[in-house]
Amino acid sequence: MANIIAILLGLIALILAIIGFIPLLGWLNWLIIVIAGIGAAFGFASEKNAGRNFCLVVMAICALRLWIGGGII
Repeated sequence: MANIIAILLGLIALILAIIGFIPLLGWLNWLIIVIAGIGAAFGFASEKNAGRNFCLVVMAICALRLWIGGGII
């Protein structure tokens, strides 16, 4: 059950990440990292790795976007 919750939170974060790639909406990536982090916590509680890994990938994508944009933009 925790793996399903992690995957759902990862999907929500991924959909928001698509919106966060629009210029001047980079601040949304900070919120996405938190949502994906919560999903990853649920993934760590699960016996399976799919939800955890998916959330970690979404977090990495958003962190890369923040790094390229200078942290805010």
